[in-house]
Amino acid sequence: MSGYRKEGASGDREGEVSLRPMVAGDTPLIVKWRNNPRVRANFVYREIFTPETHERWIREHIEGARDVVQWIIRLADRPVGSVYFRDIDRQTGRAEYGIFLGEDDAVGRGIGNTAIELALRCAAEELGLKHIVLRVFSDNVPAIRSYEHAGFRVTKVMPAVRCSDGEEGEMLFMERDL
Repeated sequence: MSGYRKEGASGDREGEVSLRPMVAGDTPLIVKWRNNPRVRANFVYREIFTPETHERWIREHIEGARDVVQWIIRLADRPVGSVYFRDIDRQTGRAEYGIFLGEDDAVGRGIGNTAIELALRCAAEELGLKHIVLRVFSDNVPAIRSYEHAGFRVTKVMPAVRCSDGEEGEMLFMERDL
């Protein structure tokens, strides 16, 4: 899987957002980011993330079933988050998209918009995907705006999705064709 990059609006390297394939050595970063309260609040699975949890994810889904492709999002050369496609169905060309910006100073800077653009390009060009779905809690307004900007549309509303910590929240299902 090759990397993808896009320079910032001013064309400078400092504003460049890129994706590189995630490797097992990224486990400490992924664990740190997934345990960030801001990040964890946007997932259905809200338990404390451990290195073992992540290593099992890699073994079972990336190396095993091969139904997940995951990248590290970098701002210039600094890792700031992750983006992935999961539940990849190569016969139908469908997958579910996910993203999290683990570094708090990366939020609100357009990095997510650029990362989704790069990931969707890779989904079409390298993975041969044709249809992408995603799930997002309705109170995550910045993420919803980013997804709409990328061409996703709401196709279903689930009023009371129960999270692993017992909390419930309204969830939107969004989709788009590539």
